[in-house]
Amino acid sequence: MKKHIAFHTPLLNLTRYNIKIIFGNKFLYFALSAIGFFLLTVVITLFSDDEITTASGYNMLLVPSILFIFYPTCFGIQNDQDAKIIEIIFGIPNYRYKIWLFRLFIAYLICFALTLGLAALTDWLVVDVQPLELTLQVLVPALFIGMLSFMLSTMIRNGNGTAVLLIVAGMILFAVNGILGVNKWNVFLNPFNVPLDKNPEIFYNTLFYNRLFILFSAGIFLLVGLYKMQNREKFI
Repeated sequence: MKKHIAFHTPLLNLTRYNIKIIFGNKFLYFALSAIGFFLLTVVITLFSDDEITTASGYNMLLVPSILFIFYPTCFGIQNDQDAKIIEIIFGIPNYRYKIWLFRLFIAYLICFALTLGLAALTDWLVVDVQPLELTLQVLVPALFIGMLSFMLSTMIRNGNGTAVLLIVAGMILFAVNGILGVNKWNVFLNPFNVPLDKNPEIFYNTLFYNRLFILFSAGIFLLVGLYKMQNREKFI
């Protein structure tokens, strides 16, 4: 029993410390802003004349989930520099890869938990949905945006610069969302909004390749970001 506790204590301390670093003590503000945006969207949806469906729930959760992951992936490296631990991370061979993979795992685990909570709230207050399925679908574009943000942060190495570039990229993606419509290249394709004028089989086939494209792109962004971290001199 003592060995079991002794193993978990360092892991919990490491997790707590990295949460403090990657969120830069600003996690509460971003969580509240995401929840505030969600509540605002709920109110607007309830007072609109449009039919409320699971597709509506997806749209309500999309931006909050991205906000949950926005700060740790944009400002994580800058927070390392501000906390004066960047040299330690690069001083131990391959430590930077392990620590950042661990941090990204923690960030997405927190994002998943909070999004699942909002999905459950959506199911309770707004419309009948499957909270787990809705959460997993929402996290797909959030994974794309988060990995893109991580990659950009390793190139720019400045949180504010990364945030500006990511906001511009996000606005472009949202703008082309309506233009692309049901398209495998549409990052924000709503998996629950099946067009009435299209064959459902064709739609779900497009959705499959869309999710495959997003996950593949997110993997590439992660690998490029880790590769960019090889150049120690640019970060110190």
